[in-house]
Amino acid sequence: MEDDCEPEQSSWAHLPDVCLRHIFHWLDDRDRSQAALVCKKWSWAMYSGSLWRRRTITFYGRQSRAQTLEFQSALWYVKKFGKYLEHLEIKLSNPSNTAFTQKFQVIMRGLLSHLGKCNSRLVSLSIKYLELDRLIWKNTVRAQFIKNLATFLKRMSKQLDYLNLKGARVTLEEGCELLNSLSCLTNKSFVSEINIEDFFSLHLPVYSSTLFHQTMSKFHSLVILTFNYNCISDELLDVLQEQSAHSLCTLNIKCHIRDPHRQVVLGMSWANLAKRAPKLNVNFFFERVMKHDHLARILLVEIPVRSISLRSCYFSNPDWTMRPTLTNLLPAYWHVLQKLTLELNNGHELLDDELLQLILTCKRLLFLKVWAFLSVTFIERLLQNRVERKCILTTIKVRIYTARPESSEEDRLLRDIYRKFKYLIDSELNYFVITYPLV
Repeated sequence: MEDDCEPEQSSWAHLPDVCLRHIFHWLDDRDRSQAALVCKKWSWAMYSGSLWRRRTITFYGRQSRAQTLEFQSALWYVKKFGKYLEHLEIKLSNPSNTAFTQKFQVIMRGLLSHLGKCNSRLVSLSIKYLELDRLIWKNTVRAQFIKNLATFLKRMSKQLDYLNLKGARVTLEEGCELLNSLSCLTNKSFVSEINIEDFFSLHLPVYSSTLFHQTMSKFHSLVILTFNYNCISDELLDVLQEQSAHSLCTLNIKCHIRDPHRQVVLGMSWANLAKRAPKLNVNFFFERVMKHDHLARILLVEIPVRSISLRSCYFSNPDWTMRPTLTNLLPAYWHVLQKLTLELNNGHELLDDELLQLILTCKRLLFLKVWAFLSVTFIERLLQNRVERKCILTTIKVRIYTARPESSEEDRLLRDIYRKFKYLIDSELNYFVITYPLV
């Protein structure tokens, strides 16, 4: 290794530090370590804090050399550069057995312990899809991991601004313990964004839990909250109104068929929250909740709905009649709805006219994604209305289901439609339309 970068060696010796750091930014750990051996200047560049502010650590479930190296690399990174860390993402890739989860728990214990001692900058933490309700997590391993994570969250509670524990699948008590960790030092938490979608185990009626309401009352500056509809209640909406109305901007709400979703929530509770939080937008994501009476119980007119996604996940059910939803329910949001996603297996009913009328009714609708049985002429009619400025769509993504494996005629018609509206599509739209045999 050379002691210094002499000018005559290379023009690289004159490279400004900011450029050198930018180059190091694109290198992985191994290449950075090799580059740091070139000279003192490059070694100093490697220890620049700006290179180590963000980190994604992936743990692979299958036994392999790559898994062992990832474990070693994670600990090496935290010990060497953990003090610079501001954004940490932990990923689990296909955890498959108890040996993996046990090793993962041990590694995370060391990683979180060291970070808790050396780091004072962490503002963002994401650990998604832990799936702690699976049998690969032994009770003792699961309990120890939750205890370690809760301890870490307590230490980071004064600085943490974003927490994502999507897919953790914990019990009600475990979930509230983790969330309470963010407020244990001051009995208040000023985290601005939390993602607890699929955080609790399936089938839990979280909405009826006083413990959950008390836990959420400690969050005083929420801006974005992502969670499941089985958490929604009049009590929770009152808590959000009292504690976070001044800051609350977005609620992302997932409603899955397997989660409880038939609780009664008053429109007045939504109206009070919307009045106190004027910047609030609500985004709904429905999965296999398609019956009109179920949707009507949830989609109240008082909710400031910006986005709705209705997905059947390729399932088909004659009871899922979408016509009343398109004609009676969704038009209530004509003045606020900006994004609409429909993935329907609607072979039993044609919805061209109803869908087009809904689009024309919603005056602020910008984004449309539809996977459904539609006629090709629907696209032509939609584009013609767009040309005439009867709607303001900027994104059109459509997958036209066909009941036949052969769709050459429909494809030909779509090409003709594209040529007819080519100028509009190329200049003003994010446009993608195809046929898709669903047989």
